[in-house]
Amino acid sequence: MKRTMATAVTAALIATLTACGGGSSGGDTLRVGTLSDSRPNAYQENGQFTGFDNELLRDIAAKEGLKLEFVSVDFSALLGQVASGSFDIGSAAIAQTDARKQTVAFSDPYNYQSLGIETTGTGGITDENSLAGKRIGVVQGTVSDTWLAANAPNAVAVRFPNDAAALSALKSSGIAGAVFDQASAEDYANKNPGLKVTKEITTNIPHGYAVKKGNNDLLAKLNDGIKKTIADGSWQKVHQQFEPNAPVPADFKAGH
Repeated sequence: MKRTMATAVTAALIATLTACGGGSSGGDTLRVGTLSDSRPNAYQENGQFTGFDNELLRDIAAKEGLKLEFVSVDFSALLGQVASGSFDIGSAAIAQTDARKQTVAFSDPYNYQSLGIETTGTGGITDENSLAGKRIGVVQGTVSDTWLAANAPNAVAVRFPNDAAALSALKSSGIAGAVFDQASAEDYANKNPGLKVTKEITTNIPHGYAVKKGNNDLLAKLNDGIKKTIADGSWQKVHQQFEPNAPVPADFKAGH
């Protein structure tokens, strides 16, 4: 009887850890796949992972009693590693596209996707209509990548594993322009004389935290935490810290 009871308790404990997604990093700590170079959303500074997405996730975790461990990964590999269980959560301004929903599950929206076309100002690039025949950098597998293919099919897409590689190529004139997340593009322009954002593109595609399909318990905790951060004004506080010039969508205003 004792062995049967112990076996049942052990099985229940394993089931609970699996449902919460905590088994991949040991104990009850959730492994978060994120980026190290995508300001202001997800980046590393002084050895600390920070940015709007990650600080908001920390606030959610505090409200829901979750422990987090952040790990850097290239965006092109992130969703596949969430789907395989290598990461419990993907945190990287991930736009919720139909194609991505085939691979992972998403939390409720916590922001919306916007893009910026960036250039050195010497290539005659003003908007999507001026990209034909030019080498334009994008991070592989991002909305920027699919946007470029759909809106400037005659551009020469040059795909990079991360923002840092695309930015380096742009600064060295290896490419004529690049399409980044809007907030990131503005940050790069502010910190690199000679770069400028020539076109901002607003979309209604929501950002969400990615989790493995079937991990409904973790998904419920994230959704509950997102609602709490909006209701108590935490969302706006983090947004003001990292994206002070971006308007606050009505969905995310305190008390909504």
